[in-house]
Amino acid sequence: MDYRVELDEQSGILLFTIKREEKRNAVNYAVMDGLKAAVERAMKDDVRVLAITGEGKQAFCSGGDLSVFHELRTEKEAYDMLAKMGDVLYQLATLPKPTVALLNGPAVGGGCEIAAACDYRIARTGVKMGFIQGSLAITTGWGGGTLLMERIEPRYAFKMLSEAAVFRAEQLDQFGFIDEISEQAELSEARAFFKNEQSIKTSVLTAYKKMLIAKWGANDLRNRMKMEIKECAILWAQDAHQEAVASFLSKDKQ
Repeated sequence: MDYRVELDEQSGILLFTIKREEKRNAVNYAVMDGLKAAVERAMKDDVRVLAITGEGKQAFCSGGDLSVFHELRTEKEAYDMLAKMGDVLYQLATLPKPTVALLNGPAVGGGCEIAAACDYRIARTGVKMGFIQGSLAITTGWGGGTLLMERIEPRYAFKMLSEAAVFRAEQLDQFGFIDEISEQAELSEARAFFKNEQSIKTSVLTAYKKMLIAKWGANDLRNRMKMEIKECAILWAQDAHQEAVASFLSKDKQ
């Protein structure tokens, strides 16, 4: 299986792990379905927090699996895939419980979009991250750009997105994107990060999260994410993107 979901009964943290280490934990359709199922599982009373990580230390998540998604050529084909993951990230962002990305390795492209959908981000020292979609002649396409604008100051978000550059965790800590940097970014760090919340009833945490969700509802987050996805689908079908991906895959095989 390409993912694992396990509950740490001690802390009530439900840990979702992408298990595609040989693909740098790239997202395929199975991972999309698994994350959706994990979000739904997190709604149950025995879960206090949903944490997301990647297997091994080579990568948290390298984004969408281009070896799979490069087969999508038309705007509609691209939109169907992008919207599927966009729906999952919206559900993740609006889960009425705390969420955290455990960035145990590099996160690029869609991997950063997953991280942006979480309430918090704990990064291993020196880990590199970047919204590199622009280098492939597309924008963020799962709604992650819109979510990033909600997470940090827009001027920093715009810089991260428009440069398509890779940043170190220490730089993104200054931007406000990273909440904690540690030698590791594993379940133990998540337990420590949420230690104070352990004495707070889950119903209280949920009530506070609903305040944030209500704010997003008022500023039309869902439709703004959909607009982002549509824009990406248009760019996806253009020659510039198809050629950039073909070049990337060719270099990756060498």
